Amino acid sequence: MAIRQNVWAEALPAAMLKQRVITALALVTGLLVALLWFPQWAWLCLVSVICALGAWEWSGLASQVRATRVVYALGAGALVLGLGFAGGAGGFDGQTWILVLAYLSSVVLWFIFVPLWLRRGWGGSTRTAMTVGIIVLVPSALAMAQLRAVDMMLMLFALVLVWVADIAAYFSGRAFGRHKLAPSISPGKTWEGALGALAGVVVCGTIGFLLLVSPTPGIATFAWLVPFLAAYTALSIIGDLFESLVKRKAGAKDSGTLLPGHGGVLDRIDSLTSTLPVAGLILVWLY
Repeated sequence: MAIRQNVWAEALPAAMLKQRVITALALVTGLLVALLWFPQWAWLCLVSVICALGAWEWSGLASQVRATRVVYALGAGALVLGLGFAGGAGGFDGQTWILVLAYLSSVVLWFIFVPLWLRRGWGGSTRTAMTVGIIVLVPSALAMAQLRAVDMMLMLFALVLVWVADIAAYFSGRAFGRHKLAPSISPGKTWEGALGALAGVVVCGTIGFLLLVSPTPGIATFAWLVPFLAAYTALSIIGDLFESLVKRKAGAKDSGTLLPGHGGVLDRIDSLTSTLPVAGLILVWLY
């Protein structure tokens, strides 16, 4: 009996890993197909659906009843569509200031309020939680649409940096992790993992900058590029930690069950919700 239990103990992680890989491949394939073939208005519709799914999960973490969750999800998706088309992220002319206001609301949330909540704990009311959910989800969806409308490679670059941070943090944390980053929020995260994420993003970001922007940057370029990449890494970690805080407050391991092996939509986009609005704001400034 003991031998049989050991076999199951070894087989289960392998089965879970296989499930995660299959889901990840399906998601990446779907994303690439949509990126390459969807017209811009259809891409905006797709990100609005993603936002609605995230809102459904967020309202579930806020202990809302089914009817409220449906209205909340549909409202979040409709808000992305309305603001996206009005702001020019749907492939038609629009007022960019609409997107800027959305991004600024996100920046205020992530740079001021979320660090305070991570330090002192989340104690907001249900109404506050539902409002925060909109600010978390809608600007990031708008940024995902706008980045693709301006330059598909820039959007992929913004996504890849977050994915690199996540992967590098995971493997460096497993290999070297000793010192807990936020034990009361997410016990598995370590400072070593965070440093690994930073190293991965700086290397990947520098290579991407050389390929996409300037093959011969000067020293002055690195004087702002490296700090920016460090801040981008920190933001991605903060987004991950905040979602972990919300789940811990709700007593949930995952935000949902939509993605086999990965949990819910929020579990996959947590770091994007904090980073993409900043990328969108920079894009508006540059273009």
